[in-house]
Amino acid sequence: MKGYRRYFVNKLLWLLVTAVFAFILNFTLPRLMPGDPVAAIVSRLAQGMSSSTGMKDVYEQYTEQFGTNKPIVEQFFIYVKNVVRGEFGASFSQFPRPVSDIIGSSIWWTIALQFPAIIVGWLIGNTLGALAAYVKKGWDKVLMPVAIFISNLPAFGMAVILLVVFAVDLNWFPTSGGYGFDLVPTFSWKFIWSVIVHYQLPFWSIVSIAIGGQAIGMRSMSIYELNADYVKYSRFLGIKDSKIVTYVFRNAMLPQITGLALSIGTMVGGALVAEIIFSYPGIGYT
Repeated sequence: MKGYRRYFVNKLLWLLVTAVFAFILNFTLPRLMPGDPVAAIVSRLAQGMSSSTGMKDVYEQYTEQFGTNKPIVEQFFIYVKNVVRGEFGASFSQFPRPVSDIIGSSIWWTIALQFPAIIVGWLIGNTLGALAAYVKKGWDKVLMPVAIFISNLPAFGMAVILLVVFAVDLNWFPTSGGYGFDLVPTFSWKFIWSVIVHYQLPFWSIVSIAIGGQAIGMRSMSIYELNADYVKYSRFLGIKDSKIVTYVFRNAMLPQITGLALSIGTMVGGALVAEIIFSYPGIGYT
């Protein structure tokens, strides 16, 4: 029991240390970037103003609102308090729109795009990788070069290829947006169909890249397990291959499941490249 307690206490301490460093980095890095966000906001708001005094007053007002005139240590603790309470303030890029409003309107588009794409890519990729390891011969020779090629394509490369081929040349799918620009979000069949059609290209651009990486990983793990001593011993005992393969692929799946959990954990960050290229209204594009 003491061993378990020590283990969980150590994990909790490392979690706290990681959280502290994450807060520090997230607070520090934007402040190290060149430029003054408050000045950028004031310059947009003050277009047409001829009085320098008026611009200075506006600048001081927003400096006070964002708290950038306070000592850096005080700013940090205000930042931590606001993050813990879920208060992210106003967006610099879309001022005066609240950050929570931006996230709330975009996160569901991102989750609807990312979660199914991660699951589908994982299932197809692992199935193909397992077949390549077990069947070998012609299947492996065809699948692996294709998987390596796809997995090494940059995300924007696959997105651009799909965009040019299926949206521009063939005109099968729209080039941008989450639904038709002439539609208002409703529970009508016309709107739902428009969402489905606009969904296809960003979805498959993510899935395609995921399939290649998952297939390569699953093939490598399956080949390692197929050459393990317990497999040789099982065959020596006369156990059927169909029975052995079930144990082989169960063991090979362990690191793949870990990777799946990590992918799901990071999906709310948005599929930045796909969302920007297809102007998909998720967090990455917003």
